[in-house]
Amino acid sequence: MNEGDRKGYVADSARAYSDRRIGKREFLRRLSVAGVGLSSFAAAMLGGNRPFPGVASAQVLVDSGSSAEMAKWLRDVGSKYKGTKIRFVSESTPPSVVAKLLAKDEFTANTGIEVDIEIVPLEQVLEKVTADARGQLGAYDLHYLDQSWTALFSGDTIDPREHYDRKRDLALPGFDWSDFSKPLMQGISTYQDKLIGIPFDIPIFILMYRKDLFDKHGLKVPTTMDEYMKVVKALDAAERGNGIYGTTGQLKAGHYSLTCDWSAWLWAHGGSVFNKDGFFSGGDQDGMRGLAYMLELVKHMPPAAKTWTWDGEAQSIAQGNAAMVISWGEFFPGFDGKDSKVVGLMEAARPPAEARLRSPDAAGFLEVPHIGHQGGSSICLSKYSKNPEAAWIFMQWVCSKDVAARSAILGSGGAAVRNSTYKDPRVLAAAKVGPGTTRHFPATEWTINNAMGSDPKLPAWVEVSNDIIPGELGKLLAGQYGSPEQCMAAIGAQVDKAAAPFRKR
Repeated sequence: MNEGDRKGYVADSARAYSDRRIGKREFLRRLSVAGVGLSSFAAAMLGGNRPFPGVASAQVLVDSGSSAEMAKWLRDVGSKYKGTKIRFVSESTPPSVVAKLLAKDEFTANTGIEVDIEIVPLEQVLEKVTADARGQLGAYDLHYLDQSWTALFSGDTIDPREHYDRKRDLALPGFDWSDFSKPLMQGISTYQDKLIGIPFDIPIFILMYRKDLFDKHGLKVPTTMDEYMKVVKALDAAERGNGIYGTTGQLKAGHYSLTCDWSAWLWAHGGSVFNKDGFFSGGDQDGMRGLAYMLELVKHMPPAAKTWTWDGEAQSIAQGNAAMVISWGEFFPGFDGKDSKVVGLMEAARPPAEARLRSPDAAGFLEVPHIGHQGGSSICLSKYSKNPEAAWIFMQWVCSKDVAARSAILGSGGAAVRNSTYKDPRVLAAAKVGPGTTRHFPATEWTINNAMGSDPKLPAWVEVSNDIIPGELGKLLAGQYGSPEQCMAAIGAQVDKAAAPFRKR
């Protein structure tokens, strides 16, 4: 299958899924057949919007506005493109939604360039981008790309760093490429040494806990895996009578959220999903330690955690039913939201240090073991854009230090991709109890730079992480296996078969 046929096949498959002519499993199978990767975080979003808290209420959307310097630059470089219309297609991520909110009154008002930001479910993003790239249509000037789509679309985007140097007359002063997080530039927006776009979004695991309960029981924030387990047990023993469990989970059988929890404990105990030869290694000695750790934690979770994805997990904290969790930092602003029962009680911290850690060189398929499980995306300039200059001006604006910092606040605390965002006075001022809080940002910044874990990158990962692993782990949690070893053996047999076509020979 050549590149054009592959993109056509992907677009047709995405369209069939969007039209409900095929199911999710068949859609993911077709992607695998085409050799197209899709991150499991993205795959879990198919057919719906992002699970994390949305943009803050209108009352919170009051910020400093565009700076005078930014407004002047937009007028100076954008005036010659007045009347031009550019299009950007994306799923509903915090920066995409904020861009849509700000574009008319700030970008268009100063440049005269109209912006159509189309926010659709993920499978429709994939359908539209693949059709656009396959036909070289230029229907969209800017593309949202999940981290695992970089290989498929690397030839269809313009390297933004090189473009910045070539188009000096359009370059935003002080754009500062070194300000973008290096782990994100490399792990999300680079393919075979080519920068395909700019990091745009980064969900990641951090530690979140009830400070009031820690104070009540004289507990310290855990910094090791052993300490984390001891604190979970102590909280559970002391507070279960009050309806508060030691921890919580996202353990629904057959859902990627269960794979997220399992892989974090796997990585935190020296394991990896694949070994360096591309075979399943979750059942080795390190892997079994990680699984045992997870199974012990389950004893101290609400029983319903076995039925929850991330939505239920977040709600169990917000409703005051669990004392501590290691999970998506995007949950945190919701704990200060109007429907939360723990407003002002939650704190965020770095995740505990791994008990052991396997080197990426000893893992397979570009897997990076670390406790801080991540997802992510890029914004990219299409090579086929009919209005590349106008689109490039918008891309610089939406990725600028100013807008990035304001998006961090307006986007209800979505993790930032620029280092300067974490030090911006406006972001620091928002580090207080209330909607859109950024109190958790020091934990997310540290985790991105020091403990970011990344899933294996192979087309079969969609099937492996959305079907095989959570399906069999769900059976284990339901008591359908005689032992954890039997479960891992069953997973290993299926995973090795699924990964075989992508294993190096």
